[in-house]
Amino acid sequence: MEGFDAILQAATAAVPPEYFRLPVAGGPAIYRERVYCYELYHQLRLLWPDPSDFALNGEIDKSAHPVLTGLGVNGRKPDFLVHRPGAMADNYAIIEVKPCRVSSADIAKDIETLSLFRGSVGYARAILLVYGDQIGERLLARVHWIAEATEGLQPVELWLHPRAGQPALHQDMLGDG
Repeated sequence: MEGFDAILQAATAAVPPEYFRLPVAGGPAIYRERVYCYELYHQLRLLWPDPSDFALNGEIDKSAHPVLTGLGVNGRKPDFLVHRPGAMADNYAIIEVKPCRVSSADIAKDIETLSLFRGSVGYARAILLVYGDQIGERLLARVHWIAEATEGLQPVELWLHPRAGQPALHQDMLGDG
């Protein structure tokens, strides 16, 4: 999809601080993945080309999909799909989002999902988008270590969104890419 990187960068830059870190009464603001994702979806839709060969959808449950049964996708709900609903060919991107304060188990689950959809389902791109103002070398090292330990890892793009008001940027390629 031509121009997708620019759309993703502009949409992430447009996510306001209160969606980046949710204000909490009586406490410090916190990261909430769903809040960030819903706002990112909104910002992406505002920028989505019309017409487009691809649709943007969020959290599509692939359980019991007639073509995907047996591929191990049951129970997986990618945060975003850029695809052609009703068709299996030429689907563009699967995106998983994680806040910077994320467990290793959640990183591993998302990397496995991204790799599975890239390899077995045929998506052209798989993106792990990490957001938060506490992205540091320890987190990046953990992501790389988990990726290296993932058997049969298909190429996964690592994008970082470290600050509200700034665009996410492609950081690295995990796996064979």
